[in-house]
Amino acid sequence: MTPTVLVLNGPNLNLLGTREPEIYGRDTLKSIEAACKKRAKGLGLKVAFRQSNNEGDLVDWVQQASKKYQALIVNAGAYTHTSVALLDALLATDLPVVEVHLSNIHQRDEFRHHSYVSKAADGVICGLGGIGYELALEALACRLGTVEDA
Repeated sequence: MTPTVLVLNGPNLNLLGTREPEIYGRDTLKSIEAACKKRAKGLGLKVAFRQSNNEGDLVDWVQQASKKYQALIVNAGAYTHTSVALLDALLATDLPVVEVHLSNIHQRDEFRHHSYVSKAADGVICGLGGIGYELALEALACRLGTVEDA
C-alpha cells in the first residue's frame, strides 16, 4: 500500500497567488497541490490536500489523520502563531509532521517568529515558497522508507 501524506493548509492559503504575492509568491494552492502530487508519485507517496479558514477543522483533521494517513505536512497560516489547540492535536498524534511556511517567518513581524506548530514538528521548512512542500515530501519519503536517505 502506498503511504499517503495529509497536507493541511490554514487560513487565507486559499488566496495564494493573489494575496500579497511579494511575500507569498504567485503560486496558487492548486498549483502547489499539483506539483506535490507529481513529486509524491516519484517518491512512492500519495498526497491529500485540505485547506480551511477554521481552526476547528484543522484540529479535527489532525485528530483523524492517524486512521488514514502516514504523515502530515502542516502550513497552519496564522494559526501557527496562535493555536494551542492545534499544537495539542499534533502532540497527540503519532505521525511524523513537517511544518511548512512559504515565507521566512523569522524575517517578518516579531509575533510571527514564534510557532506553536514547531513544538510538535519533526522539521520546519520556511522561506522557500511552494517548493517547500515538495522538500517536506522528500523528507517524509525518507522517514517512511519509500526512498533512501539522500
